[in-house]
Amino acid sequence: MFIDGRWVKSDSGRTFEVRNPATGDLLASVPAGGRAEARRAIEAAGRAFPMWSRLPAQERAALLVKVRELILQRKEHLARLLAMEGGKPIVEARGEVHYAADFFGFFAEEGKRVYGELIPTHALEKRLMVLKQPVGVAGIVTIWNFPLAGLARPVAPALAVGCPVVVKPAEQTPLTAVALFELFEEAGMPPGVANLITAFEPEEVGGELLENPLVRKLNFTGSVEVGKLLMRGAADQVKRITLELGGHAPFIIFEEADLDAAAKGALLSKFRNGGQTCICANRIYVQEPIFEPFATRFVELVKGLKMGNPLDEAIHVGPLIDEQAFLKVKGHVDDALAGGAHLLVGGSRREEGDFSRGLFFEPTVLTNVLHSMRIMKEETFGPVAPLIPFGTEEEVLRFANETPYGLAAFFYTKDLSRAVRFAEKLEYGIVGVNDPLPGAVQAPFGGIKQSGIGREGGRSGLEEFLETKFISFGL
Repeated sequence: MFIDGRWVKSDSGRTFEVRNPATGDLLASVPAGGRAEARRAIEAAGRAFPMWSRLPAQERAALLVKVRELILQRKEHLARLLAMEGGKPIVEARGEVHYAADFFGFFAEEGKRVYGELIPTHALEKRLMVLKQPVGVAGIVTIWNFPLAGLARPVAPALAVGCPVVVKPAEQTPLTAVALFELFEEAGMPPGVANLITAFEPEEVGGELLENPLVRKLNFTGSVEVGKLLMRGAADQVKRITLELGGHAPFIIFEEADLDAAAKGALLSKFRNGGQTCICANRIYVQEPIFEPFATRFVELVKGLKMGNPLDEAIHVGPLIDEQAFLKVKGHVDDALAGGAHLLVGGSRREEGDFSRGLFFEPTVLTNVLHSMRIMKEETFGPVAPLIPFGTEEEVLRFANETPYGLAAFFYTKDLSRAVRFAEKLEYGIVGVNDPLPGAVQAPFGGIKQSGIGREGGRSGLEEFLETKFISFGL
C-alpha cells in the first residue's frame, strides 16, 4: 500500500492473493489493509491538503502531465497487467491504457480553468464574488472491469483541482492500481497527495472513508446495493458523494436502421470485455419487420468471436472475473431456458483443454425471452444477449424505461426526427444514437434513477470536486 509517500505492508501482516481468471495462476499477494491503515492514509491526505490546494494549478498540471507520459511509456506493461488480472483482451487493454492517460492529460488542462465569477452588485457599497475551491480529501472506491481508466476518471480531476485522494481499488484487480501509484511516485507526487489502500474485505476501509470527517467527498463506482449503503452512511455527515452504479442498458434497432451497422454495433456493445462493462447492452430490442434478418446476422457475427487467453492478440472474449460472476451469468441463462427461451448459440461453460483452468462462458444469444425472466430484470454482466421483438416506438420506449436503472441506452435509426425525439424520451444519463461506444474523456459519464448521482468525466467531473463560495464585500 502507498501511504504518505511510502510503500507499506498491512499492520496485521495479512495479504490476499490475486489470480489470473483465465488460468488460475497466482499473480501476486498484496496487503490486506483495514480501518487503521485507511485512517493513516486519510490523515496524511488531510495534512497534504493545505499545500496541495494552494499550489498553482499549473504546477499540479505539470505533475499530471508527467503521469500521463509515464502511463504511455509503460503502455505494454500496463496492458498486460490489465489482461492478466482482469481477463480483458490485450487489444482492449491497450485501449484502456490510452483512455486512462487521456484523463490525466485532459484534467491537467481543465484544472487551469477553474474560474470564479464577479456578480453585478445590487448596492453601490457592495461587490459580489464567487470562488471555486477544492472540497478537500476525497475517498475513491474503484471498479475491477476498468481498473486503470476507472481509477483515472475520478482521481485526475480530484488532483487537478487540489483534492488529495485515498483510493481503495477493487479486490479483484489491485495490481493495476499499484502500478499506477508507482508512476505517481516516479512523477514526484508530494507525500500524502495520493494514497492507496488495498483490501480484500472492503467494509472496514469503506467504513473509515464514510465516518472520518476529514474525508469531505466520496466517489464510488460499483453495485446499486453498496451505493445505497454508502449514501445512507454519507448522510450522517452530509458528505459530498458521487455514485456510478449498475445499469440495465437497452439496445434498440428500428426497422429503418442500417442492419449491418446495427448488428456490428450490438456485438461491440454487448461483448466488449466479455459483457463486463457498466454500459454494455443487456437487452436487445429489434423491430418486428427486421427481427429475423437481424437475428441471423447477429448470430453469424457472434459465432465469429474467438474466446481464449486474454494475452492472445487474436481473441475477442476472455474469462469472467470470478466464480461469483460466472454463477450469475449461468443463473440468468438457466432461468431463461427453463422459462422457455430459445438458445441460438452458446449457453455453456468452455472446459476443454486450456479452458478448464479459467472461467470461460460462451458468447450466447437467446430468443423467445420474456420480461419476467431474471435476465430482463437484472444486469447480467456477462456475454449473454437476449433478443426481443417489438412493434411500435411507444411500446419499446415503455420497455426501455420500465426499470429502476438509468445508466446507458442505445438505439439505431436513420430517421432524424425519431433520433431526436426518442433520445429525449429515454430516461438514461448516457444515450448512444448509432453509437455503441459513447464514452469520451471530455464528456460527462453517469446515470439517473438508481444508476447513480453526479457525473465523472468532462467539465461535470471537475465540478464534483469543487465547492462554490460566495463572497460579499462591503466598501
